[in-house]
Amino acid sequence: MVGYIVASPSEILAITGSYISDIKLTKKKLLWPFQKCVKVDISPVNYTFDVQAMSIEKLPFVLPAVFTIGPRADDYPSLLKYTKLMSSHDKMSNHVTELVRGIIEGETRVLAASMTMEQIFNGTKEFKQQVFDKVQLELDQFGLHIYNANVKQLVDVPGHEYFSYLGQKTQMEAANKAKIDVAEATMHGEIGAKAREGSTVQNAAKIDAETKIAATKRQGERQKEEINVKTDVEIFQNQRAAEVAEANAELAKKKAGWTQIAKVAEVEATKAVDIREAELQKEVELKNAMAQTEKLKAEYLSKASVDYEIKVQEANSAFYNNQKVAEGVLFEKVKNAEAQRALADAAYYSRQQAANGDLYAKMKEAEGITAIAEAQGRQLETLLKAVNGNYASLRDYMMLSSGLFQDIAKINGQAIQGLKPKISIWSGANGGDGGTMKDVAGLYKMLPPLFQTVHEQTGMVPPPWLGTLPEPSTKSTSNGSNS
Repeated sequence: MVGYIVASPSEILAITGSYISDIKLTKKKLLWPFQKCVKVDISPVNYTFDVQAMSIEKLPFVLPAVFTIGPRADDYPSLLKYTKLMSSHDKMSNHVTELVRGIIEGETRVLAASMTMEQIFNGTKEFKQQVFDKVQLELDQFGLHIYNANVKQLVDVPGHEYFSYLGQKTQMEAANKAKIDVAEATMHGEIGAKAREGSTVQNAAKIDAETKIAATKRQGERQKEEINVKTDVEIFQNQRAAEVAEANAELAKKKAGWTQIAKVAEVEATKAVDIREAELQKEVELKNAMAQTEKLKAEYLSKASVDYEIKVQEANSAFYNNQKVAEGVLFEKVKNAEAQRALADAAYYSRQQAANGDLYAKMKEAEGITAIAEAQGRQLETLLKAVNGNYASLRDYMMLSSGLFQDIAKINGQAIQGLKPKISIWSGANGGDGGTMKDVAGLYKMLPPLFQTVHEQTGMVPPPWLGTLPEPSTKSTSNGSNS
């Protein structure tokens, strides 16, 4: 084709043929005979990939990414490389797409394999920049330039829900913090309302009552602050203990990985020695067979040849069997190591969840203790205000409301329940003169009713030399005045 050719704004002309040593790039050209022109589209193209990679802890994840890639129109060497690449392909062809995909996936996997999952997740911006730099370095040899790279949110691989569990943990922490904030706001509102009510009562009460109420309030606030400080200290200690447990688990996990690598390397070295020994044994047997063949070649040429072939086949068979056995043992060791590592990961996750549960339970227990203490303080403060600071009245009211007097009466009644005491009331001799003998006579008259009472209460009788009990007909009356 001969004539004047002009390229569109997103294209460039690649001219080859007579009077052109390699390739000439231009936007417009008068085409001469024996020259060939190809229009190359230089507009950027969006490539969307879901790159599957694995971190240094062998945790797989999916990295959705969109790259806008195209040639640099202001760089002639890069444009020349791109033209040579696209001379026989379309920019949307499978060849170009697979080329870009291979570079992006390869560099992303290599970079991810050198970083932990925590580094990738927390440093997404730095991770994106490193991927951008490494991919651009590889694309330079094809004249391609990354105009934009958008790395989306990391996605879990089915069966390895690392990010979903991490998100659930963050969500639960935010929900717990919101509950704590609501409880604190409610507490401040109730304290403010009670403070207003207390101010109104204080203004109407006497100076003495105001002083006592203010002192009680300050004491309650001081106790509340002490409880809050103790709670914060306990929470901080629990958090530190959980971090130490997590660090110990991580160290144990790494030690297990190093032990696994060392054992696998030791097994590989042992099996390599066995394989080499089998190869040397084979060579020795071959040498022995050759020597025997040379020795017996004159007499038993045909027989020696047959024996040689048989021995060669037997040696090959023994070597193959030994090699397969070694491969089976190595495969079994690797699978056992992978199973042990999976068990270690499960145990670590279980301990972590148990530590989180204990921490949450202790936080809730501290909140309950604080709420009970505050409620009791507000109740005592309200009752004390109602009785105008009279502590005796407050004590009597609390004893009545708690049923203390009823409990005392009930206990006393239960203590004497089942007893059947016999009570006799008696007095001494009747009045009259008599001096000292009057007292003696009165004492003597008291002995019979005394003996009778002791006998009724205990069943004991006085000795004969001291006296005898009166006859039943002469039993003392209930008032004890006659014997």
